[in-house]
Amino acid sequence: MSDTATAAGLDPVTLADALRVAGQPGFDRWQDQIRRTGGCADPIHLTGWSLAKDKTSGKTLHHYSTEGEPGGRLRIACGNRRASRCPACAWTYAGDTWHLIRAGLAGDDRRDIPDTVRDHPRVFATLTAPSFGPVHNRPDTGRCRCGIHHQEDDDALGTPLDPESYDYAGAVLFNNHAGQLWARFTNRLRREIARRAGLTQRALADSCRLSFGKVAEFQKRGAIHFHAVIRLDGPTGPENPPPSWASVTLLDDAIRAAAHHAYTTITVPAAGNESARTLRWGTQLDVRPVRAFGDGSELTEQAVASYVAKYATKAAETTGSLDRKIGELSELDRHQVPDHTRRLIRACWDLDRLYPDRRLWDWAHMLGFRGHFSTKSRRYSTTLGALRQARADYRATEQAAALGLEDLEPDTVLVLADWQYAGHGHTPGESVLAATIARDLQLNRDTAREALRDQLALEGAAV
Repeated sequence: MSDTATAAGLDPVTLADALRVAGQPGFDRWQDQIRRTGGCADPIHLTGWSLAKDKTSGKTLHHYSTEGEPGGRLRIACGNRRASRCPACAWTYAGDTWHLIRAGLAGDDRRDIPDTVRDHPRVFATLTAPSFGPVHNRPDTGRCRCGIHHQEDDDALGTPLDPESYDYAGAVLFNNHAGQLWARFTNRLRREIARRAGLTQRALADSCRLSFGKVAEFQKRGAIHFHAVIRLDGPTGPENPPPSWASVTLLDDAIRAAAHHAYTTITVPAAGNESARTLRWGTQLDVRPVRAFGDGSELTEQAVASYVAKYATKAAETTGSLDRKIGELSELDRHQVPDHTRRLIRACWDLDRLYPDRRLWDWAHMLGFRGHFSTKSRRYSTTLGALRQARADYRATEQAAALGLEDLEPDTVLVLADWQYAGHGHTPGESVLAATIARDLQLNRDTAREALRDQLALEGAAV
């Protein structure tokens, strides 16, 4: 058994468990359940039943119970957005984010967002954190301040040149307040737009609406920054054309003014040996117009949507931090957390008693950041909930067709159900088998995507 396990790249216990699972009578059904979750790495286990009856006759149309399932359980996807926790569910979340962002750029008739939204002024803006001390980087000159030309995968990138003088307290306090800084920025941005249009804020609301979709990303140095699609609409949203004075140039200018305005700051009071400090956005601010797909521009609708979706599934674990709450500092040793990240986490520990209302230790695994990673304004686009509901409706329609119930009116069917939580996750062997299923599904998706791209390329050449 040991030689076989080594050949398979598995330890003997895991291999034995995988063979046990594959040899069980309900293995085919177990595989089917895992495929339906997309190869979820940590599925939720449910026990229970559902019953569909005809409201008029009382006839039972369909009955389902988990009693006949492998282990007496139904496994459903965990839905975790973090790629470090569940790559399969993170892939679904990234896809939903892509559709959400792109719908706000190119329109989506299925979700009542007209394609005329492409004509609205819209930009892709990146707001960064200020400097907390010099770090190893790859400047345009090629050489870092340390004199070395770092490779892209150098672990030193983002770490301080002098850790002893680096402002770790300032870094985690900035992360902790970043969500509030964003709120202040958007409030100030409306004022700056109104001032450039020669309007009061109330008059601005009657003629123009500011819409945005954004995602947070951790830089290598562990500081949070935001990427945002920012758009100007008519008063009710994307279905209305913006006023004639609205332009990309005006929006660009207003964003730069709002980001560096005195209002767009937060004062953290002095506490203990920490002096009072003022938090603000960094001087590095990137604002670029978003172009329509196929116009030859690098920053297209597709590129922006893909960029935002990519970072929607990542968090502080990209810096070497843990992807869950930290109980004690000793955990950092067990998980070999890098020194720079360890110092940021330690700063959360030290500051937590000084600023208890900020809950810095609760968010130490996020290096102090406590906001949502992906957010949008109310009228930017569709919602993640709507996208999930559309997927659920599609599966319900498929299920009804498989049961021969597709011709029944929903109002004539009474559905009763009782579900209980029964745990989550896989055994070691199940984890290996589920990962194989997930890879197969991803390969099929990639193959289908490449085929579609080739088809579109051929159609474009024919035109």
